[in-house]
Amino acid sequence: MKNPISNLQKVFESRIRLGIMSALVVNDTLDFNALKDLLEVTDGNLASHLKALEQQEIIIVSKQFVGRKPSTTYQATDHGKNLFRQHLAALEVLIGNQ
Repeated sequence: MKNPISNLQKVFESRIRLGIMSALVVNDTLDFNALKDLLEVTDGNLASHLKALEQQEIIIVSKQFVGRKPSTTYQATDHGKNLFRQHLAALEVLIGNQ
């Protein structure tokens, strides 16, 4: 029998990263403040997790100006969505739902 945790993705071990990906998989894009409010985390904590996901090409970061105000939005990549789905499937197998 295959090891049930072999498909768990280390990048999603954090509850905050799980929350970020859960939100981005069901929304095309979200901005920084929407994620911060949804997850109830500090700016610095969210920024560090977003940076880690960006470095692994799990998410795409887009920066632009709306009027004179900067706006940063986040979107899950296809690669990120696939890894996240694999992670969720592995969790389901682990808890016996599959």
